[in-house]
Amino acid sequence: MWALVLCCTTVTVIAQSATANGPSDAQTSLDLQARAKAYLDLRRKVAGDAPKQSNSSGVIAAAQSELANKIRVARAGVKQGQIFTPRIAAYVRRQIAKTFNGPHGRDIRASLRRSEPVNIQLQINQSYPGNVPLQSTPASLLLNLPELPKGLEYRLLGSELVLRDTDANIVVDYIPHALPT
Repeated sequence: MWALVLCCTTVTVIAQSATANGPSDAQTSLDLQARAKAYLDLRRKVAGDAPKQSNSSGVIAAAQSELANKIRVARAGVKQGQIFTPRIAAYVRRQIAKTFNGPHGRDIRASLRRSEPVNIQLQINQSYPGNVPLQSTPASLLLNLPELPKGLEYRLLGSELVLRDTDANIVVDYIPHALPT
């Protein structure tokens, strides 16, 4: 009985401490996931009927461009930080730093050094640059970032962490200087 009371008291104190010190990392991760889902809900709303499936690269590119334009109209005026709020960005930066300082940090840095240098001014709703390779985000880094719903992915572009819409090929949001130097 006393063990149950002690356990409940400890959980209550921890929960109150997390609330007093601001949202916990778990709450921040859930906030990111909810914002990502809200974006995808908007995308579904503006997308209309899905185009017929095709193997033609021209048809696929045209459908992707049309979807991107519909999203741009619906998200006109959106600024960086709508999804990656300052609190979420700080959390993600901490997770990235923790990964870079962990056992796989040296491998991640080596992998990123081998990638092509990128010098692009990112903008929300812009198409992901076609002349820039879609650099893979190292799996050991992805394991420490909040999971994203299908249709969105993390990409590294220079020192920025980009949230990319895979169907519309647009930059949904990004975190400037996300990678440690």
